[in-house]
Amino acid sequence: MTRSRGLLLVILILLFLFSLRPLQAASPSPVLASQAENSTLTIGILLRTISGILLLLFLSWLLSSGKKQIRWNLVISGLVLQFLIALAVLYLPPVQWVFEIVGKIFIKIIDFSAEGSRFVFGNLSDQSKFGVIFAFQVLPTIIFFAALMSLLFHLGIIQRIVRFLGWLLSRSMQISGEEGLAVAGNIFLGQNEAPLLIRTYLDNLNKAALFLVMTSGMATIAGGVMAAYIGFLGGSDPVMRLFFAKHLLAASVMAAPGAVVIARIMVPAPPRATEPTKVSSVWEANNPLDAIAKGTMDGLRLAASVAAMLIVFVAFIALINFILLKTGQWSGLNKLIAASSEGLYENLSLQYLLGKIFQPIMWLLGINPHDASLAGSLLGQKIIMTEFIGYLDLMRLKEAGAFLEQKTIVMATYFLCGFANFASVGIQIGGIGTIAPSQRIPLSRFGLKAMIAGTITSLLSAAMIGLII
Repeated sequence: MTRSRGLLLVILILLFLFSLRPLQAASPSPVLASQAENSTLTIGILLRTISGILLLLFLSWLLSSGKKQIRWNLVISGLVLQFLIALAVLYLPPVQWVFEIVGKIFIKIIDFSAEGSRFVFGNLSDQSKFGVIFAFQVLPTIIFFAALMSLLFHLGIIQRIVRFLGWLLSRSMQISGEEGLAVAGNIFLGQNEAPLLIRTYLDNLNKAALFLVMTSGMATIAGGVMAAYIGFLGGSDPVMRLFFAKHLLAASVMAAPGAVVIARIMVPAPPRATEPTKVSSVWEANNPLDAIAKGTMDGLRLAASVAAMLIVFVAFIALINFILLKTGQWSGLNKLIAASSEGLYENLSLQYLLGKIFQPIMWLLGINPHDASLAGSLLGQKIIMTEFIGYLDLMRLKEAGAFLEQKTIVMATYFLCGFANFASVGIQIGGIGTIAPSQRIPLSRFGLKAMIAGTITSLLSAAMIGLII
């Protein structure tokens, strides 16, 4: 414990010294440089953010099922790794180069899917003429990416990448090979596809390992929807597309060690052996064309599910806001809200209520008071609805110029990057429970806890990136 406290003290000192470094000189791109101009890191913000990080860790500790078994050296090393990834992505040229290459690959995937959309939908897929039409510009990206991933898996490329990253996680975080594979797989795949990488081991996972698999699924997003978010957050501007691509990739990578940290606090486990683990098949296909066809159908089902989900959730938001609007009119709350919110809200709404509920945590994580309510609203929409709803509202607020600091947009990109919402609880119970029926009871018991763990993981990533930009 003394060693862990010493490491924590060293980290706090390094954070303090780093805060004295001029951010403008270190900005790796014109976009980040423009952000640094209106988001200077002060001692007050530094102490506030560190307090927010400690609060998140304290909440995780409160929910722990074995407080005395927590390995604090793993917690400290995981937090350091998470922070170092953030530093490397923004300031280390070789890592920046790698993330820029991968980001450009995602952008090319968006462009390739746009060609297919243009052939089917014509000018309706032209974002420069008609703006963002979700069905014609975003959903086709999900379908094409699923087909591409299926092909790459059939060719054995994805397995090699996931196996290498899983080995790195296993060695650095002292987790088993199968846990490392599942966590690494979640960086690229969805929360139902990643567990398939270790489906031969799922029935025999202990509670701590199963909880880690669930938490990593909640803390990350699938590559297909990541490409979609890059498309509508970046719009038609290639610079902004690359900007959001790098940040979304960084958020997903940072979530891997973060998920291990929070999962091991909430459900502790002893160190595990790190023997190589064989990757199970996710997509079984007879040949490349068969792989593309099966991936296309999987992508079509996912795109249809996303479209249906958005129609229903956006409609329910409109219904709830209508009721709240009328309530605000009858009670006189609308005038009070409009007068006290500095133009951020015009009347009583779901967004206003969620913003007020989560405003304190946003402020503690270093977001300025003006933007804290808007950021809290985005977090609330992600948890109650989905991250898709949160990102759509982030796009709307960004285009409207509602944020005082661009730093808030970047931090929101990180804490929205994850599947941690109520719908995912049912998805994991149904998806993982189907391939590992013996785990259905633990899955149902861990569902809400994993959602909270995934949310905390994403908030940790946002707080750390807020200290750097």
